[in-house]
Amino acid sequence: MKRYLDSDVKEALKKKIAIITGPRQCGKTTLAKQLYPNFDYFNYDAVEDRIALREKSWDRNTPLLIFDELHKMKEWKRWLKGVYDKEGIQPNLLVTGSAKLNTYKKVGDSLAGRYFQYRLYPLDLKEVATFNPDMSEEDIFNRLWQCGGFPEPFLEGSERYYKRWRKSHLDIILRQDLIDIQAVRDIQAIETLAHLLKTRVGAGVSYSNLARDLERDVNTIKRWLILLENLYVIFRVTPYHKNIARSLLKEPKYYFYDIAQVESGEGGKLENLVALSLLKELHFREDAFGASTQLNYLRTKDGKEIDFIVSIENKPTHLIEVKSSDENPTSGFQHFLPLFPQINAIQLVKNLNREKTFSHGPEIRKLIPWLSKIDFS
Repeated sequence: MKRYLDSDVKEALKKKIAIITGPRQCGKTTLAKQLYPNFDYFNYDAVEDRIALREKSWDRNTPLLIFDELHKMKEWKRWLKGVYDKEGIQPNLLVTGSAKLNTYKKVGDSLAGRYFQYRLYPLDLKEVATFNPDMSEEDIFNRLWQCGGFPEPFLEGSERYYKRWRKSHLDIILRQDLIDIQAVRDIQAIETLAHLLKTRVGAGVSYSNLARDLERDVNTIKRWLILLENLYVIFRVTPYHKNIARSLLKEPKYYFYDIAQVESGEGGKLENLVALSLLKELHFREDAFGASTQLNYLRTKDGKEIDFIVSIENKPTHLIEVKSSDENPTSGFQHFLPLFPQINAIQLVKNLNREKTFSHGPEIRKLIPWLSKIDFS
């Protein structure tokens, strides 16, 4: 199945090193190998490939070189910079990895100006509807709901298969990838932290409450959460504020890249599915077009809330509320709409008989069709 970054990455390779990051098993290596019929592939986890990379012994007549998990090499940025500065992009250079670039210490000189970075995320309604039109939007949603958006379990289409895959997937992340980036002794506690977050999706997360539940100090909890973010297990959405720095001091929400893991009820799972779709669309605009984007939520001290506010080029453009079946506009719109003139206000409803709009008010839209064609341009 063709992926949504395919053409953009291929175009970027003509000018720079292309770096693709994203959750483990979201399809980075498969995407890389689909770009050209011929390529030379090296995985830093393989001993023989590590030796070849140290010797720089690859086929320089192939159109593409793929370096997988290269970030595990000591001073990998310095090494890659040396290859690029001496040999350029012939062959084209593509680097993939399942952790964020800033997680690895002592990486040497910067690659600034030498690469374009892309974030590949799991399948969602829009991507599958675009590249696999044989599936109905309803079927896509149901499979995402049961099996998540990671390509292997999604394409298998079996909830039983997904549950077996999920166990090994998280185990590899916590017991292999986590140890690769930091010496962590209390893996079981981090595993418990991830489980607690599954039950709290859609609600603000209190660091002090998590610290009390896990019998750890707040700074340790914050450090573990950053590790889970850097390994693409979870992502954070902070409250909106014109002063973004102040928003970081308030309770964030945490969502999962694997939406099928969520255990906080239908509402929380549905909100997670929408959050990931919004994040994926916004990060694509950043990576492919250089746009500045932000995903936040709105909440007042007296409980008035909107699930998401989207900002593009520092301008709020969309207020988005997620509901399972409520076709009446949420009361949060009445409070927040006057604060954001000319913003698009949309209530996405999973079970909705009829779409409707209001003069100077929100739109009530069916969730599945809207997410299948999501576009902020």
